[in-house]
Amino acid sequence: MQRKNLTEVTEFIFLGFSSFGKHQTTLFVVFLTVYIFTLAGNIIIVTITCVDRHLHTPMYFFLSTLASSETVYTLVIVPRMLSSLIFYNQPISLPGCATQMFFFVTLAINNCFLLTAMGYDRYVAICAPLRYTVIMCKRMCASLVCGSFGTGLMMATLQVTAMFNLPFCGTVVDHFFCDIHPVMKLSCVDTTINEIINYGVSSFVILVPIGLITISYILIIYSILKIATADGRKKAFATCASHLTVVIVHYGCASIAYLKPKSESRNKEVKDALGRAVGRSVS
Repeated sequence: MQRKNLTEVTEFIFLGFSSFGKHQTTLFVVFLTVYIFTLAGNIIIVTITCVDRHLHTPMYFFLSTLASSETVYTLVIVPRMLSSLIFYNQPISLPGCATQMFFFVTLAINNCFLLTAMGYDRYVAICAPLRYTVIMCKRMCASLVCGSFGTGLMMATLQVTAMFNLPFCGTVVDHFFCDIHPVMKLSCVDTTINEIINYGVSSFVILVPIGLITISYILIIYSILKIATADGRKKAFATCASHLTVVIVHYGCASIAYLKPKSESRNKEVKDALGRAVGRSVS
């Protein structure tokens, strides 16, 4: 009887931005605008890379794949988030929540390893330019992309299966989508095993790519310093600057979100700050 009561929850409701009250319409407009520009930018990248034969290179192949992954990644989360800003207390079924979490985790991990593949591409381009076309052949590029996606699938299957074998008592998710920690907090039982699994997966998909990218850039910097002319060094570094910037931002945010100690007040503080900022802009 007790087990039956523990598994009665069949749907969740997102708390999301409900605490913002009348400012939710303003947030809807802001987030929708940002989303449209982001979506348009990714679509443009993919389209140009496909139609322009001069961009049929490994670097742009990885870039277009990352843009495609980011597009699907945002489609998994943002439309429902925007909907919740207009239509309050929309429920999501447990299978729907599990599906959203599965695609979110798969694509997030896929993006991490795609950035690693891009780092390897830059390493080969600068450290072994004469062998670049041989090493970064179509088979190698396809293998790196498939490996990234396959890793995401395996890690997502592990995490989502462990998560939705838990019994749930709570129904209100303190977030705007089915992220791991907010859903885990709704369980009726001890979640130590799930927390260990989550921390292990998070550590693997953040620290391993960071380590590989760091090694790549150490070798890249060593090779750049051996270039005789200052102009040559500048051009070589310029080919890596954009990738390095994306890596720092991406892994910095991911580390803060998934490797930080648990803090119950952090989300509330951020929401309160955002509420005050929106309030000032409206007034």
